[in-house]
Amino acid sequence: MRTFGVEEELLIVSPETGEPLALADVMLSGRRVAADDAPQGSHSPGPQAFAQGTEVLEPRDVDPHSLEKRDETIYDDDEMGLSAELKLEQIETQTRPCLEYGVLLEQIRAGRTLADLAARKSNARVAALATSPLASATHTTPDPRYALMLERFGLTAQEQLTCGFHVHTYVESPDEGVAVLDRIRDKLAVLTALSANSPFWNGQQTGFESYRTQAWNRWPTAGPSAIYGTYPAYRRVVTRLLDSGVMLDEGMLYFDARLSRNHPTVEVRVADVCLRAEDAALIALLVRALVESASREWRAGVDPAPVPTVLLRMASWQASSSGLSGELLDFGTFRPARAADVARSLVDYLAPVLDEQGELAVARQGVEDIIARGTGAAEQRRVRDRVLSGAPPEDFGFGAVVQHAVKLTMRDTLDPSDLDAVPDLLRVRQS
Repeated sequence: MRTFGVEEELLIVSPETGEPLALADVMLSGRRVAADDAPQGSHSPGPQAFAQGTEVLEPRDVDPHSLEKRDETIYDDDEMGLSAELKLEQIETQTRPCLEYGVLLEQIRAGRTLADLAARKSNARVAALATSPLASATHTTPDPRYALMLERFGLTAQEQLTCGFHVHTYVESPDEGVAVLDRIRDKLAVLTALSANSPFWNGQQTGFESYRTQAWNRWPTAGPSAIYGTYPAYRRVVTRLLDSGVMLDEGMLYFDARLSRNHPTVEVRVADVCLRAEDAALIALLVRALVESASREWRAGVDPAPVPTVLLRMASWQASSSGLSGELLDFGTFRPARAADVARSLVDYLAPVLDEQGELAVARQGVEDIIARGTGAAEQRRVRDRVLSGAPPEDFGFGAVVQHAVKLTMRDTLDPSDLDAVPDLLRVRQS
């Protein structure tokens, strides 16, 4: 059974109005704020990363002199299991590598508790919302690299207040990692649909279930990628992208899935942050099963499905548009099919691995739960519709959406006094 771990990006919000609050640096006060995707020396996950196997890697070293200071404070995003992101209105949590679904779920809830405790000290809360329902100016985290991104990418960077959910799964070698990337690419859009949690954007209905996907895919390297075939071919693509001069560094490889540079993992990046912790753990469970299934196909000599990248973009767009409320492109035929049936088909495809690992019942029930109650996007809309059925409030119901999201974010989380019993949170990211 492979280890897996996750990163959750959470909105920092006002408990009264629901508006995003630029408090990440205050929440990390006394600790170092480093650019979330800052490069760490080598452009490739060298053999030393994979040789460490499932061992927890040491946190990155960051030169404090390379960072701009705010209020003359240096911030450390490693010790707390919390880290800064591109925007000060968001905070990220990381789990340790885990073996079991239940342990990962506990870690996710512990991370939310930790973030909310830090927010409460500044009269704020955290909400697992992939975009802000309320309009708000955003503030870029004071870091030289982020400042450069803002200058280079303009409105794309300025508006990029989005919260994703990233899953890391252990692989034994770069060769296995690339083989996995080639064989999971056609199924990732289903995860976007299951996790869809961003129907509103800056005070507007978007017409999408996952508008975060639309906003995120404005980055030049975001989205699905082609089949690589081998690890050297993967590195050639990365090198050519770097040589183009379009992106600043390898940290800006925003593919739907990528190899970790500093950890022996494949990182899947297509999901919205989930309202409910149990849905987040479910997505991670499905990702781990995808990685294991893909590895087995590779070792058995099964070629990747030769799906054109442009068709994968169609599948991603459709998942972003309809979530589970309409149709998805079936990952076998890439023709429209009922979304619920496609989601169930993914579990069927993964059933041999899930059953072997004792997780099939959990996965089936988790998917059925989302189908029955709807995605996070559906839950957000229901809350707003209830509010608007009476006298419309001044904020058109978006504040109530955020307040409800805070409750669901913290649902079944730990009592702060229980945090000591949970293993320390630690980043598992590659960047």
